[in-house]
Amino acid sequence: MAYELIAGRDAALLTGRHMEQMDTAAPKTILVVDDDAALRNSLEFSLGIEGYSVRAYASGSALLAEADFPKSGCMIIDQRLPDIQGLKLIDILRERTITLPAILVTTHPTRALRRHAAAANVPIVEKPFLTGVLFQRISAAFK
Repeated sequence: MAYELIAGRDAALLTGRHMEQMDTAAPKTILVVDDDAALRNSLEFSLGIEGYSVRAYASGSALLAEADFPKSGCMIIDQRLPDIQGLKLIDILRERTITLPAILVTTHPTRALRRHAAAANVPIVEKPFLTGVLFQRISAAFK
């Protein structure tokens, strides 16, 4: 599966480069929301290698049920979740004053989705993750 590349080539290439830039004081937290177990596991693995603390959720409702959101961090949210669309989930979280930076992941985003994401200040990263774009977006979210 193409998603496994993130734990292979990209993780190996990115580990040295990104680990130098990371603050070693405390792990930075990333919340991953994706119903694809293989992708979720690959992201947990590769982000863990990068030194991030990862919390993974299989659905939007699982994230909404979270009682302990980190004070800082970022979220990686799939647009096509089975129970809610990713941008709608981000809107609900922001209504609840959870303002962590978010990165939306999807395949073939439409122009309308791109406009809505841009208006919400949410970058889109397209699947499959074959380059370091996701890691670049994560680094930007922590600046």
